[in-house]
Amino acid sequence: MFITVFTRIFGLAILDLFYFPVWWYTVGAKHAIVWCAQVFMSGNATLAPGLWFKNIFVPMFGQYDIQGRIISFLMRLIQVIARTIALVGWMLVCVALFFVWLALPVAVVYCMIHSKTII
Repeated sequence: MFITVFTRIFGLAILDLFYFPVWWYTVGAKHAIVWCAQVFMSGNATLAPGLWFKNIFVPMFGQYDIQGRIISFLMRLIQVIARTIALVGWMLVCVALFFVWLALPVAVVYCMIHSKTII
C-alpha cells in the first residue's frame, strides 16, 4: 500500500515538474497579462487623465470671469499632461512586470546552471 501511494505521489510530482513550464507560458502568462491589464486599469481610474481632459474648458470653483477661465484651462492642461505622462510610466511598469514574469523561469534555470556554490 505504501509503495503504491509513494509511487503515485512521486509520479505526479515528476509530471508536475514537466508540466510547469507549459503552464507558466500558457495559462500562467494569460493570468499575468490579465493581472497587468487590471493593474493598468486601476492606475487609469486613479489618475483619470481622460476625465481631466473632458472637463478642460469647465471653469474651476465657479469662476466664470476671463481670469478664472484662463487659470482653470492652464491648470487642467498641466494636469492632463502630467497625468498622461504618469499613466504612460505606469503602463511601462506593467509591461516590464509582464516581461519579468516571462523571463523569471529562464533566469532561475540560468542561475542554477551557472552557480559556483557547492551544496
